[in-house]
Amino acid sequence: MTRPTTHTRELPDRPDYRPVERFWPYADLAEEPDDEELARLHPELKSVLFGTPALPFSMSLAFPAFEGEAYAQAVERARRADEYTEFETGGQTIHRARFYPGVRAADLRDLYELVGGVPGSEVLVDDRLVPYARELWLPLVWFLIR
Repeated sequence: MTRPTTHTRELPDRPDYRPVERFWPYADLAEEPDDEELARLHPELKSVLFGTPALPFSMSLAFPAFEGEAYAQAVERARRADEYTEFETGGQTIHRARFYPGVRAADLRDLYELVGGVPGSEVLVDDRLVPYARELWLPLVWFLIR
C-alpha cells in the first residue's frame, strides 16, 4: 500500500502584492455619526443600536404625508411636539411626534384631530403599537386636559 505524497511549497519572504491602505469610498466618512444623523434615525433602530433610554411615559402619533390643507397645519403642530422625527419608509415620508401627556395632552389631542382619520396614521404608546391605543389610551389621556 502506497501513501499519497504531499508536496510542500515554500512561501516567499514577502507577499506578491501590497494592500492599498485607503478604502475608497469610505475614507472620508466620520467614524461617529453627528447629532443631526442621530436625530434622523428611526426610533426603533435607535433603540436597537443604543439601547432603550429611560424615558417617561409618552404617546406618539405617526402619520404619512397626505393631501389637503390640514397637512401643513399637522406638520407644524407635530414639529412643536416634545420630540419630532421625520423619516422615509418605502419611499413615503412619515412624521412622528412624541408627547409627554401629563404636560402636552391638549397638543396631542389637537394633532390627533387633524391626522386621526388619515390612512396609515398610528398611535404609539411608549413607541409601540398596542391594542386599543385609539379607543382606550387616547381617551384616558384626554382626562389629563384641564
